[in-house]
Amino acid sequence: MRTTPRTTTRIAGVLTGLALALGGAALTAPASHADVTACIDQVEREIQGGEAPDSVRMACYVGLTGDSEQCVVGLTAGGVTNGTATVACRVAPN
Repeated sequence: MRTTPRTTTRIAGVLTGLALALGGAALTAPASHADVTACIDQVEREIQGGEAPDSVRMACYVGLTGDSEQCVVGLTAGGVTNGTATVACRVAPN
């Protein structure tokens, strides 16, 4: 079976696209996780040894999207002080 230059170019293009897609996913996933983790860690420091409830995790995910105001609202509704909520939501999108 002979491959034509056109087929070879197409295969190379597909492999390049696949490598870029997989590489991009690997680079962005850890950063997103670390940002949410920083937000949750900030809240858990206030709780002192307690694990953050799901409401805190969801509020931190909202903060990750850049909506700091809703992040603060979600955290304070869960019993986090305003100061801690503000700091935690500020670190979420970074």
